[in-house]
Amino acid sequence: MLVLVLAALAAAASAVDVTISNHWDGGFQAKACIAITTELHSWKAHLKFSQAVDSLDCGTANVQKTNGGKEYILTNKQWNADEHAGDKLCLDFVGHTSGDINPKTTLTIEGVAAGSSHTGTNTGTNTGTHTGTQAPVQVPKTGGGTERYNYGEALGKSILFYDAQRSGKLPANNPIKWRGDSALGDKGDNGEDLTGGWYDAGDHVKFSLPMSSTSTVLLWGYLQWKDAYATTKQTDMFFDMIKWPLDYFLKCWIPKSQTLYAQVGEGNDDHHFWGRAEDMKMARPAYKLTPSKPGSDVAGEIAASLAAGYLALKQRDAKYAATLLSTSKEIYEFGKKYPGIYSSSIQDAGQFYSSSGYKDEMCEGAMWLYKATGDKSYLADAKGYHENAWAWALGWDDKKIACQLLLYEATKDTAYKTEVEGFFKGWLPGGSITYTPCGQAWRDKWGSNRYAANSAFAALVAADAGIDTVTYRKWAVEQMNYILGDNKYGISYQIGFGTKYPRNPHHRSASCPDIPAPCSETNLHTAGPSPHILVGAIVGGPDNDDSYKDNREDYVHNEVACDYNSGFQSALAGLTHLVHAKELPAIPAPKCHG
Repeated sequence: MLVLVLAALAAAASAVDVTISNHWDGGFQAKACIAITTELHSWKAHLKFSQAVDSLDCGTANVQKTNGGKEYILTNKQWNADEHAGDKLCLDFVGHTSGDINPKTTLTIEGVAAGSSHTGTNTGTNTGTHTGTQAPVQVPKTGGGTERYNYGEALGKSILFYDAQRSGKLPANNPIKWRGDSALGDKGDNGEDLTGGWYDAGDHVKFSLPMSSTSTVLLWGYLQWKDAYATTKQTDMFFDMIKWPLDYFLKCWIPKSQTLYAQVGEGNDDHHFWGRAEDMKMARPAYKLTPSKPGSDVAGEIAASLAAGYLALKQRDAKYAATLLSTSKEIYEFGKKYPGIYSSSIQDAGQFYSSSGYKDEMCEGAMWLYKATGDKSYLADAKGYHENAWAWALGWDDKKIACQLLLYEATKDTAYKTEVEGFFKGWLPGGSITYTPCGQAWRDKWGSNRYAANSAFAALVAADAGIDTVTYRKWAVEQMNYILGDNKYGISYQIGFGTKYPRNPHHRSASCPDIPAPCSETNLHTAGPSPHILVGAIVGGPDNDDSYKDNREDYVHNEVACDYNSGFQSALAGLTHLVHAKELPAIPAPKCHG
């Protein structure tokens, strides 16, 4: 009987050709969609290539290599097993090769006869479990735009900024030659090794809430647009960068005592020191969360980062990725079992990163665990933590829009789509947000570039999900172009990009000369460019009239921070993807350009 069933399935399945939309030295990208003609409660796809492919990434399917890499078998995840007649099953995939190849490719779905199909990029539907509340999403094509700025170059420079923020023992391949080992004595109450991680901003505290918020957004951008890193040959750089916080988060969790370290360094003592990270001599206490002093916001966000890290690394380092996933589950359960706001438990953190709540972070943690495991209990949790409200912004303290986007992607429920549209109704022209004369969506004087870039990233994700694709992509390009040069002064707010950029960021180590020359608060007030160029960092940004002064003492407009670059970098990945896919939209001439 089984033989007859398999024979019937094979007879019903016919191959469709798949067009490789993008290829480069080291890999290629494609997307294929096939119309579903019968009810499916599980599915198996066969991708066949005319040339061997070393490995294959597909975020919506389990992948098995066979026939020496000339065929890959893709099977459904737990969460997208059901496909209904009239739906389209779409598979985005990236192949990794040892050279630049463009193989002839075919796709077969067992039990589905070839009929209506589409191949290419950024068209068709998103794969997922449909709730019946909405027809399959069609993503309109965009294109016709020109790349005013080299987004791939800016992407690589942003990675270098995170390398400059490293704490701990630096690796032999450290690309920031003016940085050295620092804070090697960071320890927990019982001597736990807490070295590593990123310094928060221009200071040297390690705050886990903004650090994990940063790493989640960076991993999301990578998972959404892997080809952006591959085509610009920055995949290895990305993983060197992102493992720094992931390794640190693993150290911060002590399962036996149910302890999660959430901060290293006392904020005020740290801020009274102006000098190199390598020269710190003050005490650096560690602050922890426990069942009696909970912090579900930090727990949920770290769980989200580790689960996203698992998805990014599972084919690159399966053992390490498994550790990320198991630790993510443990920390998530800690946050769920002991609810609370971390800044109520850690008073020092409340002076600098006071949290407004934890539902949004726990929703993110649940959604990334759902994406990683397919366990529907996490989806149910996420729905429970979800808040039906328009977010003020996407930032280190407010992830409501992230929760809503992830839920919409997973369920296609129009209620979540309406919330996403409501968020952008407030952000796009005509909404509640202030616009500068030159066109920046200006949310706040503290890090206006950060908020605009984060919202540009969210817009690109929403556009990929088929929500007002053309409008959101155009708006995202305009906001990112403002940061890179379409502004009152024609400067790049990203340091080291182009020829005109800030030279005096509010950043201690960059303001110090090479060792052994002394460095003190005098360097904060010294006129002239900082001795070191903090390549890749974006400074806080302009005031609401587009005015800006490159002044190291002005930490409101010239501070740099890990979270400032996160949405910016991931939005650059999205734009780089659109450039290579020839989907970058045409936009009007900028209002300003110096």
